[in-house]
Amino acid sequence: MASAPPLPTASDVRAAAERLRGRVVRTPTLRLRALERAGGPEIWAKCENLQHVRAFKARGALHAAARLDPAARARGLVTYSSGNHAQAVALAARSFGVPATVAMPVDAPAVKVAGVRALGASIVPAGTTSDERRAAALDIARTTGAALIEPFDDPDIVAGQGTATLELCEDVAAAAGAPPDLLLVPVGGGGLIAGACLVAAELRIPVCSVEPHTCDAMARSLKAGRRLAVAPGPTLADGLRPTRVGALNFAIASTHGVCPLRVDDEAIGRAMVALLLRGNLLVEPSGAAALAAALAAALPLPARRLGVILSGGNVAPALVADLLARYGDEP
Repeated sequence: MASAPPLPTASDVRAAAERLRGRVVRTPTLRLRALERAGGPEIWAKCENLQHVRAFKARGALHAAARLDPAARARGLVTYSSGNHAQAVALAARSFGVPATVAMPVDAPAVKVAGVRALGASIVPAGTTSDERRAAALDIARTTGAALIEPFDDPDIVAGQGTATLELCEDVAAAAGAPPDLLLVPVGGGGLIAGACLVAAELRIPVCSVEPHTCDAMARSLKAGRRLAVAPGPTLADGLRPTRVGALNFAIASTHGVCPLRVDDEAIGRAMVALLLRGNLLVEPSGAAALAAALAAALPLPARRLGVILSGGNVAPALVADLLARYGDEP
């Protein structure tokens, strides 16, 4: 039996950063002083809601597309996604002048569907789970010869996503004299946290995964010591609903000793509103999950400087209005 390929490293992330130079935004890293508690840790937020397509996913998709053989890339790109990766692949395809097709869930948020179409990609509705979307994308790839850009379980995707954490750590070190001593990272399929772990391993920074209580495949898998599938339950955080995390991503997270955290929809909604009203930043529910954990009463590990990734900002205005009506009057 062939041995498993070696896991990517921080060197791969740094190489990805060089390839992505000029292709992605070096988004700001902001200290959220207005949200910090007296005597609590500093909260440093990486604002990927200000990235191309308003999500960190642009990093992985552009990196993976750039790494393709030009002849393969010319046949077009295909992927499967609930929204942000879909937009990222559509952007990558437009950047390289090739067509893109995306298998999206039938209940994908309208704001994300509109974003994919605006970038010129074709959409194929495909069920409600990531497994159904992947099956549809594989069928499209077989039929058209398009190159499949995996949403999270791929070394080039992981290295690209890791550049967000690389920049976060560099920025905090420059501003505060040292990098974060704890990272909080939202988890859907696990590409973002896998990339974060590659950077964190070199800097010896512990990492916490953050998931909704109802969609906690990473937490359950870490406890079991093997990947488990879950039936995604209802949550505001539509980007954090894969049935299971990627195999590569779980291997990296478990090797790094990731500490799992869970948050509920109320905590996510309150974090979104607090960030909007007191931090002047609009994020989507998935993008607020790590901040929700940072604002919790207690963290599993001590920290003076928290690094938090605000992973995306694609959110329906109606949801923002609803959350403001619920939590907007709170101090």
